[in-house]
Amino acid sequence: MTGSLRATFPAVTLVVGGARSGKSTFAEALVNSTARPRRYIATAEAWDDEMRDRIARHVADRGPGWTTVEAPLDLAEALADARTDEVVLVDCATLWLTNHLLADHDLAGETATLIASLLSCPAPVVVVSNEVGWGIVPDNALARRFRDAQGRLNQQLAATADLAVTVIAGLPLVLKGRLP
Repeated sequence: MTGSLRATFPAVTLVVGGARSGKSTFAEALVNSTARPRRYIATAEAWDDEMRDRIARHVADRGPGWTTVEAPLDLAEALADARTDEVVLVDCATLWLTNHLLADHDLAGETATLIASLLSCPAPVVVVSNEVGWGIVPDNALARRFRDAQGRLNQQLAATADLAVTVIAGLPLVLKGRLP
């Protein structure tokens, strides 16, 4: 990363919020504010028509000028491929975690690899993640396992981040650090 960008933009930023809170829109605006080449690392997989429509809306909403990398499982490799002059947006850690959970991977090991790759990424990274722990206790073991794993992942991402922002009803609230 160039010295001037490091001075004005955090190395790792976490943007967390509930579903449809405006977190992706805020994260995209944050990345766009740098005027640097933008790399979008997508973790979603289009398993059905509804998800294909969601992905298409995300692509249309963010507009042209993004290099898109699909990495539903291997974020470490995608982050390592980033260039020092870019800013990277990972959207989102929740789908990445879901993909690993459903593949029955070692979530603690995958999380450790992700954290290490964020810290060694040559470009600043903005990670979008969902806050899923404010609702009711899920009624089944898989959903409870996911909720707990998501909470642990968000805590580790926040501890790693230089800037942590929650978005509620489209409004950002800085939890840690300062907005660039």
